[in-house]
Amino acid sequence: MDWKRFYIKNRLFIAIGIILIGVVIHLAFHKGYQWSWMFYIGGVLLLLWDLLIGPMRYIQQLVEAGDMDGAKEIIASVRFPKLLIKPVRSGYYLLQSNLAMVNENLDEAEANIRRSLETKSDMMKGYTGVSYLQLGAISMKKGNIKDAYTQLKEAVKLGLPDKENEATAYLQLASICVQRQDFKIAKTYFRKAKNLKPTTPELVQSIRDMEKYMSRIPG
Repeated sequence: MDWKRFYIKNRLFIAIGIILIGVVIHLAFHKGYQWSWMFYIGGVLLLLWDLLIGPMRYIQQLVEAGDMDGAKEIIASVRFPKLLIKPVRSGYYLLQSNLAMVNENLDEAEANIRRSLETKSDMMKGYTGVSYLQLGAISMKKGNIKDAYTQLKEAVKLGLPDKENEATAYLQLASICVQRQDFKIAKTYFRKAKNLKPTTPELVQSIRDMEKYMSRIPG
């Protein structure tokens, strides 16, 4: 048995159990209060940790290790997500969105990104641009090009954490402009993506493919 996973999944009940042990000691033994306070404090701290912080760090580790089934199992054990502190709650919804994207559940992924944005956590401001980038990608997959264009422009405006994400946004904007036959702006976005010199193989190949197309457009 994976005891760490068992503990994290059942931490709420373990905390309640510790508090109840304190109550039993307090009531059942002479001067039990001298020992019960340790159980009270330990149980309450564990309870607060579970309700306010949750198992987000462990879930992130599972996602990074590629254990998506394990991540889904643990994230399902978060019983009161609205009680999580703002930055943790925002991260919780982003993880929910990522897991939904793995299953191509676009509506659920979009809903969770919007829930994350609604937390308005100051500590998560650096991820706001990425959230709009993800919304743009979802809108493109759903065929909602107008919303995708607006969301991608917002992502660039808010700022993205690295050149890979920024290049992705500019390439998608260029692609939308090509579809609209707005070739001048498409070339501008494409140059911005190319000048970032991303190293991700998929982006490198996308730039090569689009460059061949752009070279055939006059002007």
